[in-house]
Amino acid sequence: MTELYGQQLSIQLWPRLAFPPGVRVTSPARAAAIVGALGITLTLTACGAAPTKASTTADGKNIATAASAADAGGMDALVAAAKKEGTLNAIAIPRDWANYGAIIDGFTAKYGIKVNVENPDGSSQDEINAVKSRKGQDRAPDVLDLGASFAQAAAAQVLTAPYKVTAFDKIPETQRDAQGRWFNDYGGYVSIGCDAGRVKTCPKTFADLLKPEYKGKVALNGNPTKSGSAFGGVYAAALANGGSFDDIQPGIDFFGKLKKNGNYNPVESTPATVEKGETPISIDWDYLNSGYAEQFKAKGIDWRTVVPSDGVYAQYYSQAINKDAPHPAAARLWQEYLYSAEGQNLWLKGHARPVLMPAMTADGTVDKAAAAALPVVEGTPKFPTEQQTAKAKETLSQGWAAAVSG
Repeated sequence: MTELYGQQLSIQLWPRLAFPPGVRVTSPARAAAIVGALGITLTLTACGAAPTKASTTADGKNIATAASAADAGGMDALVAAAKKEGTLNAIAIPRDWANYGAIIDGFTAKYGIKVNVENPDGSSQDEINAVKSRKGQDRAPDVLDLGASFAQAAAAQVLTAPYKVTAFDKIPETQRDAQGRWFNDYGGYVSIGCDAGRVKTCPKTFADLLKPEYKGKVALNGNPTKSGSAFGGVYAAALANGGSFDDIQPGIDFFGKLKKNGNYNPVESTPATVEKGETPISIDWDYLNSGYAEQFKAKGIDWRTVVPSDGVYAQYYSQAINKDAPHPAAARLWQEYLYSAEGQNLWLKGHARPVLMPAMTADGTVDKAAAAALPVVEGTPKFPTEQQTAKAKETLSQGWAAAVSG
C-alpha cells in the first residue's frame, strides 16, 4: 500500500493515452547521391549510431551502463557528462500535461541542456515503437514516460536500462521495479471536465452523463483500446455501473448507451477541442482538467472539474530510460531532476500526485499550497491487479468498436 491524495492505496499498472504517431523526416539521401557522384566517401551519422563522445565521465566510467549516480562517478560527474552531451530526447510529453512545460524549462535552466520533445501527443506504444525502430540512431528517445503496464512490458523486452535515482529507496516498493528498470512518477483520478459557459448544468457523476441535455457533448481523451486516460474512463464507468475490476463490460455498455442516445462525442478531447467548444464535457485525468481550468481562465472559459463519486478510479504513470539512449548521461540526470523535491513539486503544481509526496510531506519538502489545491476526492480509490487489467484490455479490444460504432 502507498499514500496518494492522503489515502492508502495499492498500485495499479496500466497504460496511458494513445494517438496516431507523429513523424519527423530528416533524410541525407540527396547529399549522399551528390557526393557519391563526385567519388567522395562519406560516413553519414545523422540517422546512424548514437554519439559516444559523452558516454564516459572524465575518469572513464561508462555512463550508458551506470545503474546509479555513484556508478557514473557521482552527481558532479553525471552533471558534467550530461552537459557535455547537451541534449535530451523526450517523447509524448505535452507541455500542458501535468506541468511538463515548467519541468522541461526548469531542467534546461538548471543544467543548460536542451530538451527535444517529439510527438508530444503520442502514446506509450508510440514511445516503445520509437525505441525499437530507432535503435542506434541519435534521434531515438532517451527517456520514456509510460503507462505502468507499458513500462513493465518494455522492461521485460529489455528495452529499458536499470537505474536507481538517489531517491529510489523513498519510492514505495510496489511502485518501482526492483532493478530500477521503471519506477512510478505521478498519478491522478479520472474526472469529468465541463465548460460551464456552454453547458447549463455540469454533470457530477457518470449517471448524469446519460441525461438528454448532454447530447453530443461527452468525449474521452483518446481511444480506450490504446489510451490510458480513456481506458481509465471506461473502467471508472464500469465501477459506476455495477461492474468491477474483474468485469469492465458494464463500462463498455455504458458508453454504448451514450452512443445510442447521442450523448457520446467521438472527437478525442484535447486543449484545442476544449477551447473551440468541440468537447464541452471531457472525461480525463483530474490534473489535466484542472490544468485546463487555469489555462482557459484568461480566455474567458469557465472549465470546471469534478471527480465522480460513483466511479472513483486512479492510476500512476512510470519513468524509464532507453537502454540504448543516445544521451545516456542526460537521461539519467533527467531522472534525478524529476525525483528531486524540485521536480516532484513541479508535478504537484500541475495538480498531479507525485510518487514521493508521502515522503516529502513527512520531511517537510512538499509544496503545501500546491497540495492544498488538489481537487477534492470522495470515496476510496481502488486499483486492479495486473491480471485484472490484462483481462479488461482484452475485453475492451473485443467489444469497444462495436459499442460505439454506427
